[in-house]
Amino acid sequence: MHAIEIPFGRGKQIAHIPQGRLNAVLAPRHTAPSGEAQEEIVRCALASPIGSPALCELAKGKRRVLIITSDHTRPVPSRITMPQLLAQVRAGNPQAEITILIATGMHRPTTQAELLDRFGGEIVAHERIVVHRAQADEDMAFFGTLPSGGELWLNRLVKESDLVLSEGFIEPHFFAGFSGGRKSILPGVASRKTVLYNHNARFIADPHARQGELTDNPIHQDMLYAAQQAKLAFILNVILDGDKRVVAAVAGDRELAHREGCRLSAEMTRVTPVVSDIAITSNGGYPLDQNVYQSVKGMTAAEACVREGGAIIMCAALGDGHGGEAFYRWFADRPDAASVARDIESVPPERTHMDQWEAQILARVMGRATCFMVTGEENRALVESMHFRWAADVDSALAQATALLGEASTVTVIPDGVGVIV
Repeated sequence: MHAIEIPFGRGKQIAHIPQGRLNAVLAPRHTAPSGEAQEEIVRCALASPIGSPALCELAKGKRRVLIITSDHTRPVPSRITMPQLLAQVRAGNPQAEITILIATGMHRPTTQAELLDRFGGEIVAHERIVVHRAQADEDMAFFGTLPSGGELWLNRLVKESDLVLSEGFIEPHFFAGFSGGRKSILPGVASRKTVLYNHNARFIADPHARQGELTDNPIHQDMLYAAQQAKLAFILNVILDGDKRVVAAVAGDRELAHREGCRLSAEMTRVTPVVSDIAITSNGGYPLDQNVYQSVKGMTAAEACVREGGAIIMCAALGDGHGGEAFYRWFADRPDAASVARDIESVPPERTHMDQWEAQILARVMGRATCFMVTGEENRALVESMHFRWAADVDSALAQATALLGEASTVTVIPDGVGVIV
C-alpha cells in the first residue's frame, strides 16, 4: 500500500493506494539555493533587478508611491517581501507617501485579521493600507480600451500615484498561463466591468488560455496591456515550494522579470501527464483551498490526467464555503454541469456574468469525469448541491470511485494541483 500525503487546509490527508494501481505521483521539483534564507533570496533579487534600475533609484523624486499586493487568497510571504520593498522606497525617498493597495480583484474584501496575518502588526499599524473594491465605480479611473475591445477601468490610486510597483508570486495559472506580474493590475485592481470582459466565455474556451501558456493567450495579452497603461514600473515576485517557502525571486521590469520568473516556475513545475482512471489532487492546502471557487484551479491538473468517464477526487478544507454566491448559483440552480456549460457558452463578452469563468471551467471538468469533493461534513450539502459527490476523507472517496470504476482502476496522484503544469 502506498501512503501519499495530500495538503488539506493547514494539515494533510493521507491517500492509501493499493500496490499495482498507482500509475504516478506528479509533483514539482522545487529546489532552493543551499543554505540560503528566504530573506536573502528576496534581497538578492532586489539587488539585481532585471531590465530595470534599482527600486531605490526609481523612488527618487517620487512623492506618491503605490505598492500593490495580493489578498488573503494568495500565499504571498509579505512579512518577508513588504519590509524590503518599503525599505528600498524610503532609501530612495524618505519623504515618500506610500499606500499599500490590496489587489482583491473580484474576491471579497480582506479582513483586518487577514491583514494582520499577512503583514504583521507593525506594518498594519504604521502604513496606509487600502483594500480594492471592484464594484465601487467611484473608486475607478479610465485607462483606455483593451486589445480585446473591453474598457480598462482601474483603481484611481493607480492614476494618482507617481510610482506604481507590485509584489506577488508566480505559479502556473489555469487560464492566465502564470500568476504574478501583470495580474496585480488586471484583475487585481481593475473594476468589475473590466474583469468581467477579460474573463469572457470565448477567452476562457480559447485553447491558448491554459496553464503555462502565455503565447497567443488572449487573457494574458489584455493583462499585459493593462499593466502598461497603469505604468507598473517595478515588480517583486517570488516562487514558493509546497511548504509556501521562498525558493526563488525575481525583481525589476514588469515584463522581463515576470518572463524570467515564469521560466523558472516552468522548470520547477512542468510534469508529463500520466492518464489514469482516477486522479487525486488538492489546491495545495491553505490559503488556496478555502473555497470551492479556488479549488477549480487544482482540478484542471487532474482533468489533464484522467480518462474520459473517469473520476477526479479533490481534497479541500473549504473553510470559506463556496467562495461566491454567483458561482454557486450557476450549479445550484441547474440540474447538471452540462446545463451550466450550455448556458455560459451563449453569453456574449459584454454581458459576462459574475464568476461565470470559474463555473465554465468547473463545468468542463465535470463533463470529463465524475467529481468527488473531500471536505468536512459541514460542507456536504453545499458540494452536493453543486453536483459533486461528497466524501469525508480521501480514502472514502477512493473507495467510492473504485466502486464506480472497478477494483483494477488505476490512479494518478497530484498532491498539489496548482503547483504543477501538466
